[in-house]
Amino acid sequence: MQVESIVLHNIGQFEELVVPLAPLTENAPKVTVFIGNNGSGKTTVLKSLVTALSWLPARIRSGRGRGLEIPEDVISNGQPSGMVVLNVTENGQTFQWQLSKAQKGKKNRFNTNLKAVSALADNYRTALTENQPVNLPLLVFYPVERSVLDIPLRIRRVHSFTQIDAYDNAMDMRVDFRRFFEWFRDEEDYEREIKDNEEKNIEKYQNELSSLEEGTAQYYLLDEMLRYSNNIRENGLSTLNAVRRAIFDFTKFTKITVQRRPLKMIVEKDGKQFNVSQLSQGEKSLMALVGDIARRLAMLNPNLENPVEGCGIVMIDEADLHLHPQWQRQLIARLTKTFPNCQFVLSTHSPLVISDSKDIVVYSLENGEMVQIPSQYGQDANTVLLEAMDTAYRNELIANELSSLIDLIQDNRIDEAKKKLQDLQRELPQNHLELSKAQLLLRKQEIRYEKNQ
Repeated sequence: MQVESIVLHNIGQFEELVVPLAPLTENAPKVTVFIGNNGSGKTTVLKSLVTALSWLPARIRSGRGRGLEIPEDVISNGQPSGMVVLNVTENGQTFQWQLSKAQKGKKNRFNTNLKAVSALADNYRTALTENQPVNLPLLVFYPVERSVLDIPLRIRRVHSFTQIDAYDNAMDMRVDFRRFFEWFRDEEDYEREIKDNEEKNIEKYQNELSSLEEGTAQYYLLDEMLRYSNNIRENGLSTLNAVRRAIFDFTKFTKITVQRRPLKMIVEKDGKQFNVSQLSQGEKSLMALVGDIARRLAMLNPNLENPVEGCGIVMIDEADLHLHPQWQRQLIARLTKTFPNCQFVLSTHSPLVISDSKDIVVYSLENGEMVQIPSQYGQDANTVLLEAMDTAYRNELIANELSSLIDLIQDNRIDEAKKKLQDLQRELPQNHLELSKAQLLLRKQEIRYEKNQ
């Protein structure tokens, strides 16, 4: 399943906005990124997409399930109503549904039509009802308010983790990483139980094997069972290991486990053991984000050998939040490598997110308009700031002072240039590159001036 496009009518600052999303096809981009100033509409587009998509898991749960409604305060000022239209494809078939909302006391100029989403959901519900081996698409949104403040290992309310439970809290405009840690602990307990049983089986098989004559049918059968048990003991369950591998791909954390006495979640980082609560906010947030995506994919795709290869749509508002610049550079590459069959729709303020990614679709939003910008792959951050994000890459006052200094040098106003240079040297760092260039240029001008005397 993939989202082809979303259309907004009278939503936020957009009178009519058509947004084709990056397709999920081979040798094509699968990541859509929105950039723009605060208030340009990035979050509006993301939340509109979330609102429309929320009806699919709601209708998978129940034929009359209800997703999110368009908030009244999102309807454009002065307009009586607004609408969101979503176009989705599944196995070559197109599904289009639309959701509308009117201001109180106003007539709705648009219509709500959810027949297509009901039909799509019914395909999944039928397969689940008939106990067919079906995998479900991931649909999840991570808003700006996704900070991980604590690691809740003491569980007061026990949740279930069936296939359909993977949609819990996935689209409701808030984030709950508590489920990830709870699920991890539950899966690890199950993994340990399986491994303990296999330890007993191994001992049993070894004893029985020693009493059999080599080459008999029973001997070969027990030998095969022994190898299988050893494999489970050494490699654990594929589901939990897939999540561990996903976290490792992003953070390089190893040996992730829940320690019982005292109760804490620990990871190994650079050869040293850390309590997860000791990690930085960026490390905790990234670990929880990736872990939550992987956890939901594992639950939704029980029939896949590697569940993180399941399909879906992941939406992240301000994807660079709390991330070190080095992680910002690698974010998209790691997302698409770790979760190869997911579409990603992101917003960002970071030039590094879009300058280090080759095959992505980038839209710039401003004043209710959207423009697709050319690829910024390989550009330096300053160029992206200036040309794509319309933002000066240096303090405006200092930029003017440096420009004035260069003008003085080029006009052979040597004394004034020297004074300006000295003033800036007192104010700026000693290793300031532009000052060093200006100083060299000034010295060359002085030499030329002396020769002409």
